[in-house]
Amino acid sequence: MPEINPKKRILFIITQSEMGGAQRFLFNLLTHISNRYDILVAIGSAGNPRTQRAEQSSYDGGNELHEKLKSINIETLTLTKLKREISPVNDIKACFEIRDLINKFKPNDLFLLSSKAGFIGSLTARYLLPTANLRILYRIGGWTFNDPWPIWKKKLWINLERRSASWKDIIIVNNQHDYDQAQNLKIKPREKLVLIHNGLDIYKMDFIPREEARLKLFSAKGGSASGGEKISGKIFQTETIIGTIANLYPAKGLSALIETAEHFKHNNTLSFFIIGDGPEYHNLKLKIENLNLQHKVYLLGNIPDAKKYLQAFDIFVLPSLKEGFPWALIEAMTARLPVIATRVGAVPEIIEDRQNGIIVEPGKPEQIAKAITEIINSDYLKKEFAIKAHQTVLFKFTEDKMVANIESLL
Repeated sequence: MPEINPKKRILFIITQSEMGGAQRFLFNLLTHISNRYDILVAIGSAGNPRTQRAEQSSYDGGNELHEKLKSINIETLTLTKLKREISPVNDIKACFEIRDLINKFKPNDLFLLSSKAGFIGSLTARYLLPTANLRILYRIGGWTFNDPWPIWKKKLWINLERRSASWKDIIIVNNQHDYDQAQNLKIKPREKLVLIHNGLDIYKMDFIPREEARLKLFSAKGGSASGGEKISGKIFQTETIIGTIANLYPAKGLSALIETAEHFKHNNTLSFFIIGDGPEYHNLKLKIENLNLQHKVYLLGNIPDAKKYLQAFDIFVLPSLKEGFPWALIEAMTARLPVIATRVGAVPEIIEDRQNGIIVEPGKPEQIAKAITEIINSDYLKKEFAIKAHQTVLFKFTEDKMVANIESLL
């Protein structure tokens, strides 16, 4: 009998299970390719995304990716020593943990996602498994040295990425800005640097209709707003809702969105909703209270499958200080929302300013406020942006294209 060729074995390693951009990319990819490969996903350990002090938060996103992958029959395990923050003791232990896993699973390819997994995983392969016949791919959804960090930390990560690039065969970025940075900073892998945009299947986007989404949005959270205030029932019928969906990290620029709301402090027909959770939750809540915006800006916390509620919004704002290729932005465009986004990462590759949305500079709440006012006051812009935004995703950023481009590297 002819010998049956075994499936290629791929070990994916990712730092966190909280559903951010890297996790969404991985889930969407594996949904398409899981039946063609033997796959194992190893996920780092993380505590509560707001804070390590559990008493300050009831939400823990630590199992999100595990649960989603389980739903499509992908095997996962937890790397107990791999954590997001730099910790020399845990990082060394994580190397040995990964070494043991590689020796046990015996993958053909090691596919690393996110900065920490990229460095620790490739370090392990280079120094603890130097004779292993292991091909290493590294996909980065936005260079971590672009985060709003102190200069020393930025320089540290530039050096780590530059040094570890030579331990990797292929580095995949998702936007032209990061591609250009890699070339300028001499972040050069053994084989090649590749640009592959994110993509969506718009026909799988199961949006809840507008009024139903508004009602469900608040029933899911018990009608609770920031500061524990109840949201008025009038909001479902009369309010203009400016919304965003984001993990609450400094890089997401949500302080600027709250400052934007201050420009509309005396406009009783407009409110701001922020869906998401993370370490900045309490800082953002305090800022809302200090600016006396409790009845203007609502922190709704984590809501599963938040993208389903996008049509509850009238305008979507991406106020980020740093991005790779933002999933939330193209999801909002798919939902036919007029969008406002900051000039970071792939945004200029997605948004043609004043054609399918408006681009503003990061950290400029006055520019966001001006763009909101312009859209609110023009029915033509609302409709034009919404239609063209949807067409942009439909024709340029498809999931099939993204998956095919990634699979061609495996």
